[in-house]
Amino acid sequence: MTQKTPSSTGFTHEKVETNNLLMIVLILVVIAIGGLVEIVPLFFQKSTTEPIQGLKPNTALQLAGRDVYLREGCYNCHSQMIRPFRSETLRYGHYSVAGEFVYDHPFQWGSKRTGPDLHRVGGKYSDEWHRIHLNNPRDLVPESNMPAYAWLDKTQVDADAVPRHMRALRQVGVPYTDEEIARAADDVRGKTEMDATVAYLQSLGLALK
Repeated sequence: MTQKTPSSTGFTHEKVETNNLLMIVLILVVIAIGGLVEIVPLFFQKSTTEPIQGLKPNTALQLAGRDVYLREGCYNCHSQMIRPFRSETLRYGHYSVAGEFVYDHPFQWGSKRTGPDLHRVGGKYSDEWHRIHLNNPRDLVPESNMPAYAWLDKTQVDADAVPRHMRALRQVGVPYTDEEIARAADDVRGKTEMDATVAYLQSLGLALK
């Protein structure tokens, strides 16, 4: 009776390391299991699934501004996550918590900071400051390398698209009412994309100070 050696049975180092397809499959399995272990428990934690007290969904105008913010790629240079470090909270304010972003799809956390974090920018400056800054950032910050967005003041919000967006967000849990959706188009009609973007920026971080 012949006894099998360890190298001839099962997954040996040599077998895995010399078979590219097998190694890829095993790596994907390990990543999937690790991801599930890390992510699944978060779906059952109230701190990550329930809105903080006072949090409200974006108004129609703020939602239109958020669409402009995403379209123009503002997230490529600005994060919306203040980390729980003294250097961050001294500069930007209270650190970000998940309950502030439960209505954001997708949320704007991130680590890219060519420009400053914007999470608590709401109410920090006047509407006029934001307008000047968006029209030509160097009028306020001479060393800024941010591009100008002057055309936003000449382009009107697509009023008919906003109710559709709100209905889609309601499908994923944002508590918009029928009345809010019904009047959304009228709320933004005649407004410029500059108006909408300023309204969105002024809404950031107000629920938690």
